Amino acid sequence: MTKRKTLGNIAFYLGNTLIALIFVSPLIWMISSSLKPEAQIFKGLNSLSTFIPTGASLSNYAEVFQRINMWKFIGNSLFYVLVIILLDLLVNSICGYALAKFEFKGKNLLLTLVISLMVFPAEAIMLPMYREMADLGWINSWASLIVPFVAKCFSIYMFRQFFLDIPNELLEAASIDGCGPVKTFFQVVMPISGTVYATIFILDFVAHWNDFMWPLLVVTGEEKRTIQLAIQTFFGSKPINYGPIMASLTISAIPMLLMFIFLQKYYVEGIAQTGIKG
Repeated sequence: MTKRKTLGNIAFYLGNTLIALIFVSPLIWMISSSLKPEAQIFKGLNSLSTFIPTGASLSNYAEVFQRINMWKFIGNSLFYVLVIILLDLLVNSICGYALAKFEFKGKNLLLTLVISLMVFPAEAIMLPMYREMADLGWINSWASLIVPFVAKCFSIYMFRQFFLDIPNELLEAASIDGCGPVKTFFQVVMPISGTVYATIFILDFVAHWNDFMWPLLVVTGEEKRTIQLAIQTFFGSKPINYGPIMASLTISAIPMLLMFIFLQKYYVEGIAQTGIKG
């Protein structure tokens, strides 16, 4: 029995390793290609040698920073993404807390509305959102990039599900100690809810860092151009060289890779703790 179990574990880990390699292989190929001369990028695609950067150099990265102001575009993306995340974590956690721990008229109807709106894809409301930004005169402004994405039904629902598990006795004890609802939330609830905040942080960062369509619609000048729009410029000038494209894509992937490396533990815990319940 022990031998069968050992063989089963070996097969399980080998299978998982194989699947992981399949999923990560495009990323490895992208990084490898960013270090290759242009002529070597598409050679040997049917062999493992394609993952080995023959004649590796940083010339593609140097060309990226020579052709565009990459640091500025990285800064633009970091600014608007982090502002969205901070406002999302504040506004939607308060909404989720109210839906989880307070009783008020229309609460169930509001929760039903939040859940119902989650099924609408962003593309379905993109045109009305753009028209509203234009009517407000916010085109090519930070407001057009940030304001439409502050309130998120999914974030509200995630926070609500997590806060349901916080014992009411803890909140009652804080109230007895003289804490009002606001003080209880900021001094008691938030400090013990790090996992769900980390989960929302990661999901928001990935979604908005990679967003291309909405910035393309509302950003009309170079001053507020994001990194994804900057990468697109490499496809608009001929000849199209894939070395700098791979280098710019690798640069744009670095923040997400670092984030997952350092926050993956909290992400997994947050997903597990905000499962369907209640």
